[in-house]
Amino acid sequence: MALLNRLCHIGFHVPERQQLASDLVCKFGFELFATRVGEWRRQLAFRRGGAIFVVNEKLQPVSGKAPPISSSGHSMDGGMLYDVDPQHAVSTASNICFEVEDVPGISQSLQERGCHILISPTTVADEDGSVTYSVVRSIVGNISHTLLDRTQYCGPFLPGFHVVKNALEKLQRAKENTYFDHITYACPQGSSQAVLEWYKNCFGFQRFFVHSQDKAAEGYRIQGGGVGLQLSAMRHCRNGLTLLDQQDCKFVLAESLPEQRNNQVDTFLKQHGGAGIQHVALYTTDIVETIAAMTKSGASFFKPPVTYYSEKNKEQEIQQAGQDLQLLKDHGILLDAEVVGEGDSNGPAHHRKQYLMQIFTKPLFTEETFFLEFIERHGAEGFGEGNVRALWKAVQNHMDQQ
Repeated sequence: MALLNRLCHIGFHVPERQQLASDLVCKFGFELFATRVGEWRRQLAFRRGGAIFVVNEKLQPVSGKAPPISSSGHSMDGGMLYDVDPQHAVSTASNICFEVEDVPGISQSLQERGCHILISPTTVADEDGSVTYSVVRSIVGNISHTLLDRTQYCGPFLPGFHVVKNALEKLQRAKENTYFDHITYACPQGSSQAVLEWYKNCFGFQRFFVHSQDKAAEGYRIQGGGVGLQLSAMRHCRNGLTLLDQQDCKFVLAESLPEQRNNQVDTFLKQHGGAGIQHVALYTTDIVETIAAMTKSGASFFKPPVTYYSEKNKEQEIQQAGQDLQLLKDHGILLDAEVVGEGDSNGPAHHRKQYLMQIFTKPLFTEETFFLEFIERHGAEGFGEGNVRALWKAVQNHMDQQ
């Protein structure tokens, strides 16, 4: 079983001149802080707080030759490090990198468990030290996991990358408390249990129950009123303890339920060509200020139906949370409260409300294959289950207009 220390970064694969790199900086406030350019690939590392995205842009080679392809179907591109080319027809988020401490041992253990090792343990060094990494194929679609040991490295990112002038100083001044909150996979119907088992056996993940009606075998089902969605969640544990550091990134599996009309999960599977990373949620300490700045910079977000804020109890829920109803409405931010019981058998139970606020961007690619979520938490550990219907309708309306 792989013992993971923390989530390092998430990797994208896009064609040259795709807008993602520009959008991350201009619309979503990321800083380009490290680059690496090879004959076939340009690798760009962006950071906002603790969240790092690596964008791998496929270049048109000057020589006119295509990069050689290995027997596994992955590019043997000497210009790319710490990832593999998924050979995907559309832009995709496909790599999740974890920091570990024993890449050779973990890789061997995973191979013995039947995992497909795409890149065997490899060491890369520069004047700041060395790192060792391997890449393993996930059971989910085109997703791969890079296992990275950087305990012998003191540089700002990874060997082979060149730091962008003044970028580190800007990041230090920003003191942004943003990090990966959760990652959602879009999965075919009936596949979630196999995915949960694979991550449990290979990486030590355990089920995380998102709702009181979340069942171990079925997940949490939301249906009726045109909505048909099944959610299951997991997170990394060792000896029963969560260890992906204090900023615990969870993983959510989303399936559509049978007999539903065309919906966003099925649309993702069709346009993406199979299962994969549907969205990444980023934690922020001030979602109103964050979304206001991003909207001003040109970012587009899904807004719930106008009736959302006048629904029974919703206005009261927002007021009890101490939030400004009009501000949330202006920006399209949703709020979901959880009631938590306190007390013991010797006295009366007390209840306190925890809540979260969230919003989704519109798709970042031409295809409906990836978007971002921004989330602010006040004790709540779920994923906004009470907002699913409103978000579902907002996304469906967008799809129907396309």
